Amino acid sequence: MPARPPVSAVATRTRLADLGERIRARRKALGINATTVAEASGMSRVTLHRIEKGEPAVTIGAYLNALSALGLDVGLIEPGNAADGIGKLDKGVDRTQWIPVRIRIADYPQLERLAWQLHGADSLTPIEALDVYERNWRHVDEPALQDHERQLIDALRMGLSGHAARV
Repeated sequence: MPARPPVSAVATRTRLADLGERIRARRKALGINATTVAEASGMSRVTLHRIEKGEPAVTIGAYLNALSALGLDVGLIEPGNAADGIGKLDKGVDRTQWIPVRIRIADYPQLERLAWQLHGADSLTPIEALDVYERNWRHVDEPALQDHERQLIDALRMGLSGHAARV
């Protein structure tokens, strides 16, 4: 029986898979095909596919090139200050230009009010969330918007402005 990799290797694979998923989500949110991003990154489409799958054999330079081609950057955060990638609210974190891969509806009170008709859905993609806000903006209680929800809306507007009309 093969030996199990150390816990740190499993955690690394999980984090790379999450990073790859975020890269893919950003590419999709921008409406850019894989070939275009790969060419802009100076790599093959296959390498980009491997990055989006979170393969650890791909060099960090390739990951950074893909991030750069998508207008993203890398920052370092202390363990314990990281979001879980599903839009969970972290108090005190400035998310002015941050778009999560999935947005947990319950973490955003106005979104929760607007998404009442989405039975069984507990999270949305950024494009779906922006669409819900846009279609129902007249029902948003703007004075009641909390800072973290206002930051999310602003980030969605900036990041996805080419995909939908502005709110």
